Amino acid sequence: MIEMKATAIWTIGAMMLTTTSIHAQTVRPRDVVGAAIASDIAAQRQAERDAKRFPYASPGYGPIATAAAARNACAAKALDQAGPSAKLIGQARASTMSTGWEVEGDIAAADGDIPFVCSVRNGSVSGVLLRK
Repeated sequence: MIEMKATAIWTIGAMMLTTTSIHAQTVRPRDVVGAAIASDIAAQRQAERDAKRFPYASPGYGPIATAAAARNACAAKALDQAGPSAKLIGQARASTMSTGWEVEGDIAAADGDIPFVCSVRNGSVSGVLLRK
Protein backbone atom coordinates (compact mmCIF):
# COMPACT_ATOMS: atom_id res chain seq x y z
CA MET A 1 0.00 0.00 0.00
CA ILE A 2 2.80 2.41 0.89
CA GLU A 3 4.61 1.55 -2.36
CA MET A 4 1.47 2.37 -4.33
CA LYS A 5 1.21 5.77 -2.61
CA ALA A 6 4.85 6.51 -3.38
CA THR A 7 4.37 5.51 -7.01
CA ALA A 8 1.24 7.65 -7.29
CA ILE A 9 3.00 10.66 -5.75
CA TRP A 10 5.93 10.34 -8.15
CA THR A 11 3.56 9.91 -11.08
CA ILE A 12 1.46 12.95 -10.22
CA GLY A 13 4.54 15.07 -9.59
CA ALA A 14 6.11 14.05 -12.86
CA MET A 15 2.92 14.65 -14.80
CA MET A 16 2.75 18.15 -13.35
CA LEU A 17 6.27 18.78 -14.58
CA THR A 18 5.33 17.62 -18.08
CA THR A 19 2.72 20.36 -18.36
CA THR A 20 5.42 23.02 -18.22
CA SER A 21 8.28 23.43 -20.63
CA ILE A 22 11.61 22.26 -19.21
CA HIS A 23 14.27 23.63 -21.56
CA ALA A 24 12.36 22.31 -24.56
CA GLN A 25 12.58 18.73 -23.31
CA THR A 26 9.63 16.43 -23.63
CA VAL A 27 8.86 14.08 -20.76
CA ARG A 28 6.21 11.51 -21.50
CA PRO A 29 3.94 10.34 -18.66
CA ARG A 30 4.59 6.67 -19.44
CA ASP A 31 8.33 7.26 -18.95
CA VAL A 32 7.65 8.82 -15.57
CA VAL A 33 5.41 5.94 -14.50
CA GLY A 34 8.04 3.44 -15.66
CA ALA A 35 10.75 5.23 -13.70
CA ALA A 36 8.61 5.32 -10.55
CA ILE A 37 7.88 1.60 -10.83
CA ALA A 38 11.56 0.81 -11.42
CA SER A 39 12.47 2.88 -8.36
CA ASP A 40 9.98 0.95 -6.20
CA ILE A 41 11.32 -2.39 -7.48
CA ALA A 42 14.89 -1.35 -6.70
CA ALA A 43 13.92 -0.31 -3.15
CA GLN A 44 12.13 -3.63 -2.56
CA ARG A 45 15.12 -5.63 -3.79
CA GLN A 46 17.45 -3.67 -1.52
CA ALA A 47 15.16 -4.37 1.44
CA GLU A 48 15.21 -8.10 0.59
CA ARG A 49 19.03 -8.09 0.40
CA ASP A 50 19.24 -6.31 3.77
CA ALA A 51 16.83 -8.82 5.32
CA LYS A 52 18.99 -11.71 4.10
CA ARG A 53 22.14 -10.13 5.53
CA PHE A 54 20.57 -9.37 8.93
CA PRO A 55 17.65 -11.80 9.34
CA TYR A 56 17.21 -11.35 13.10
CA ALA A 57 17.97 -7.70 13.53
CA SER A 58 16.57 -6.15 16.68
CA PRO A 59 15.19 -2.76 15.66
CA GLY A 60 15.72 -0.12 18.32
CA TYR A 61 18.40 -2.06 20.19
CA GLY A 62 21.26 -1.99 17.70
CA PRO A 63 23.83 -4.75 17.92
CA ILE A 64 23.48 -6.47 21.29
CA ALA A 65 26.96 -6.70 22.81
CA THR A 66 26.37 -7.05 26.57
CA ALA A 67 24.37 -9.28 28.91
CA ALA A 68 22.37 -6.26 30.11
CA ALA A 69 21.43 -5.35 26.54
CA ALA A 70 20.44 -8.98 25.90
CA ARG A 71 18.22 -8.99 29.02
CA ASN A 72 16.55 -5.74 28.01
CA ALA A 73 15.95 -6.76 24.39
CA CYS A 74 14.62 -10.20 25.31
CA ALA A 75 12.36 -8.86 28.06
CA ALA A 76 10.90 -6.29 25.65
CA LYS A 77 10.25 -8.95 22.98
CA ALA A 78 8.68 -11.34 25.49
CA LEU A 79 6.45 -8.60 26.93
CA ASP A 80 5.39 -7.65 23.41
CA GLN A 81 4.40 -11.26 22.67
CA ALA A 82 2.60 -11.72 26.01
CA GLY A 83 0.28 -8.77 25.48
CA PRO A 84 -0.33 -5.22 26.67
CA SER A 85 -1.17 -6.05 30.29
CA ALA A 86 1.93 -8.22 30.84
CA LYS A 87 4.67 -7.17 33.27
CA LEU A 88 8.14 -8.53 33.92
CA ILE A 89 8.56 -10.30 37.26
CA GLY A 90 11.94 -9.41 38.72
CA GLN A 91 14.91 -9.23 36.39
CA ALA A 92 15.59 -11.66 33.56
CA ARG A 93 18.71 -13.82 33.88
CA ALA A 94 21.28 -13.95 31.07
CA SER A 95 23.77 -16.78 30.73
CA THR A 96 26.65 -16.80 28.26
CA MET A 97 26.70 -19.08 25.22
CA SER A 98 29.37 -19.43 22.55
CA THR A 99 27.63 -17.07 20.10
CA GLY A 100 25.67 -14.87 22.50
CA TRP A 101 23.33 -15.22 25.47
CA GLU A 102 20.39 -17.26 26.65
CA VAL A 103 17.95 -15.18 28.67
CA GLU A 104 15.33 -16.60 31.03
CA GLY A 105 12.66 -14.79 32.99
CA ASP A 106 9.04 -14.69 34.09
CA ILE A 107 6.13 -12.52 32.99
CA ALA A 108 2.96 -11.80 34.95
CA ALA A 109 0.04 -11.93 32.53
CA ALA A 110 -3.73 -11.84 32.94
CA ASP A 111 -3.93 -15.65 32.79
CA GLY A 112 -1.06 -16.30 35.25
CA ASP A 113 2.73 -16.27 35.33
CA ILE A 114 4.48 -17.23 32.10
CA PRO A 115 8.16 -18.25 32.00
CA PHE A 116 10.09 -17.33 28.86
CA VAL A 117 13.39 -18.26 27.21
CA CYS A 118 15.11 -16.05 24.68
CA SER A 119 18.18 -16.55 22.55
CA VAL A 120 20.54 -13.78 21.49
CA ARG A 121 22.97 -14.86 18.80
CA ASN A 122 25.48 -12.85 16.83
CA GLY A 123 24.30 -9.56 18.30
CA SER A 124 20.53 -9.86 17.81
CA VAL A 125 17.48 -11.60 19.26
CA SER A 126 17.01 -14.85 17.35
CA GLY A 127 14.00 -16.23 19.16
CA VAL A 128 11.64 -15.91 22.11
CA LEU A 129 9.66 -18.83 23.56
CA LEU A 130 6.83 -18.26 26.00
CA ARG A 131 6.05 -21.44 27.95
CA LYS A 132 2.30 -21.34 28.45
